[in-house]
Amino acid sequence: MEKEQWEHSFDGYYEFWNSAVKKGYSGTAIFAKREPLAVTYDLGIEKHDQEGRVITLEYDDFYLVNVYTPNSKRELARLDYRMEWEDDFRAYLKELDKKKPVILCGDLNVAHKEIDLKNPKTNTMNAGFTKEERNKMTELLENGFVDSFRYLYPDDTDRYTWWSYMFRAREKNAGWRIDYFIVSEVLKDKIRDSIIHKDTLGSDHCPVELDIEL
Repeated sequence: MEKEQWEHSFDGYYEFWNSAVKKGYSGTAIFAKREPLAVTYDLGIEKHDQEGRVITLEYDDFYLVNVYTPNSKRELARLDYRMEWEDDFRAYLKELDKKKPVILCGDLNVAHKEIDLKNPKTNTMNAGFTKEERNKMTELLENGFVDSFRYLYPDDTDRYTWWSYMFRAREKNAGWRIDYFIVSEVLKDKIRDSIIHKDTLGSDHCPVELDIEL
């Protein structure tokens, strides 16, 4: 995502953009109604900071982190790199969490449990549902973070955020839940709702929403 490609404007919002060095490859953006105390781009690690994958806004009582996790690609060509990235990103979040609570949002490129995708049995060796990627998500959650949607809806099925453009996947609701709001454990009792807007079209993803009382 690059600001130059964006044809719209939102009056009254603060805009923060982080584009990849490679044009059109990846990137993140945040549109915020409240001005942050500070903004940080990337992780501060050279090998990870070429693809525009992280933006962090600091507010009085929390950090907001927007992320686009690297895809492991076909034939898992980037899985080894993804594992390195996951470890470094988790360490980054833990350091933030020592200072104040974290709200993490974005495309994490992993369906954590079998309940989080339509066809788990046929996807165990595919990017986004390998045991390695799922284990990294488990490790994150075991280090003081909570998946807001599963916290409120532990048994809900067929609730997805991404569908392939092929094979009429969205029409059949053959999707994956790979977009998340993850929060520091200290915030879990402040979560009021975690909503998947499955009927909002315009992308192969749909929006997700966190209602939280801070």
